[in-house]
Amino acid sequence: MPSTVTRRDSAPIAVATAVVAVAALALVVRIALQSGRGQHWDNSAMNTVVAGRDAQLRVLSVLGYVSIGAIAAVALGCLIVALLRGRASLAVGALVVIAGANGTTQILKHNVFTRPDHGFGTLNSLPSGHTTVVASSVGAALLVAPAVFRPVVALAGGFATTLTGASTIVAGWHRPGDVVAALAVSLAWTAAVAVLLHGPRQPLGATVAGSIVGCVGAQIFLLAVGVRPSFGWHGFIQASLVLGAVTLITAMFIVAATAVSPAERS
Repeated sequence: MPSTVTRRDSAPIAVATAVVAVAALALVVRIALQSGRGQHWDNSAMNTVVAGRDAQLRVLSVLGYVSIGAIAAVALGCLIVALLRGRASLAVGALVVIAGANGTTQILKHNVFTRPDHGFGTLNSLPSGHTTVVASSVGAALLVAPAVFRPVVALAGGFATTLTGASTIVAGWHRPGDVVAALAVSLAWTAAVAVLLHGPRQPLGATVAGSIVGCVGAQIFLLAVGVRPSFGWHGFIQASLVLGAVTLITAMFIVAATAVSPAERS
C-alpha cells in the first residue's frame, strides 16, 4: 500500500494557516493603522533603532537589491526548479504566490487602506512592499523546493526576509506594523495556493532550526554593520524587543510557509 495513505494531508493545515494570516492582517490594521494608540506604539517602535552614516548606506544598499528584477529572477528560478521536477502545477503556484501577494500589497496600500490622522501622518505605508517582495519569493521557493532542500531555503529565506524587514525599519521607511502586515499577506497567498497543491505534510524539524538561524543571523549582521539602539543603553530593551519581535514573527512566517508546502508524494 502506498505510504501516502498513512501520511497526513497538508491541505487542512494550509486552510487554517490562510485563515490565521488574514485574521492577523486584520488585527494589525485595526491596531497599527486605525488606532491612535496603536499608531503611537508603531511609530515609537520604528524610532527605537538607528544607524550611522556608514551603516545607513549599507542598509540602503540591501534594500536596493529588492526590485522588479529580483522578483523576475526568483520567479524564473522557481519556474525552472518546478519544471525540472516535472511539477508544472508548482511552477504556476509559485508565480501566483508572487504575483498575488505583491499585487495585493499594492492594492491594499494605495487603494483600500487609509491612515486616520492621529498626529503621526496620514500617508499610508502598510503593508511594506519591500518585505512583501522578499517574503512572497521565499513562500514561492518553499513551495517548489524539494523537501530535502527546504531547510536551506528556510535559512536563506529567514535571513533575507528578516534583513529586509528590519532594514526598512532602520531606514525609517516602514513601521514594524507594515512589516508584519506584509508577512501576513505573503503567508495568506502561500497557504491559499498550497490548499490547491495539497499533498503529504512536510516534516518541520530541520526547517525550524534553519529559519531561526537565518533570522537571528540577519539581526547579527545589522548589529555588525552598526545598527544601534537610538537612545544608547537606555533604549536597549526597547530596541531589542522591536528587533526580536520582527525576528520571531519572520521565523514563524518561514515555519508556517513550510508547514503548508506539501512534501513529495510517494
